[in-house]
Amino acid sequence: MPVNASRVLDEYLLASIHAGDRKAFELFARRWQKKLLGHAWRLLGGDVEAARDAVQEGWIEIVNGLSRLRDDRAFPAWAFRIVSRRCARQIGAAVRERQLAAESTIAPGDQSSPETASDDERLRAAVRALPKDQRAAIALFHFEDMSIAEVAVALDVPAGTVKTRLMHARRKLRDALGGDE
Repeated sequence: MPVNASRVLDEYLLASIHAGDRKAFELFARRWQKKLLGHAWRLLGGDVEAARDAVQEGWIEIVNGLSRLRDDRAFPAWAFRIVSRRCARQIGAAVRERQLAAESTIAPGDQSSPETASDDERLRAAVRALPKDQRAAIALFHFEDMSIAEVAVALDVPAGTVKTRLMHARRKLRDALGGDE
C-alpha cells in the first residue's frame, strides 16, 4: 500500500476509534503491532520477548492516551516514542541488574596488584574527567556492554550522536592515558 494511502487509512481508523468503533481499533492495532514490535526489537538488540513486553506496555499507554492525541497525523511519532521509552526503561532495569550482580561478585577483601590498581585508578580518573554526555556513552557502551542502539535509547539521543560521543570520548581517553590503543 502506498505511504499516502496507508496514512489516510490510519487517519480514518483513528477517527473511527475516536467515535467509539471497536472493530476499527482492532484493525488499527493489527496494522501497528508489527511496526511497533519491529521498532522495539531493534532497540532491544533482537530480544523478541523483551520487545513484546515493551510493546504490550506501550499499547496500554497508547490506549490510555489516544483520546488526548490532538493530531492523528502525529500518531506514528507519538507511538514510536512511547515504545522507545518503554524500551529505555527495560534497558535501565537490565543495567541495574547487571550492576547489582557485578557488585555482589566482588568480595570485600579483593584487591588488585599495585600495577593494576594504578592503571585502574588512572582509567577511572580519565573517565571521570570526560564531559557528562561522553562519560555516560562510554560507561553504557564499554562498561555495561550495551549496543549503540541500546545506548541511544537509554540516553534518548540518535544512534549517530552516540557514535560521535564515543569517538570524542575515546580520543580524550587515549590522550589522557598516553597510548595509541
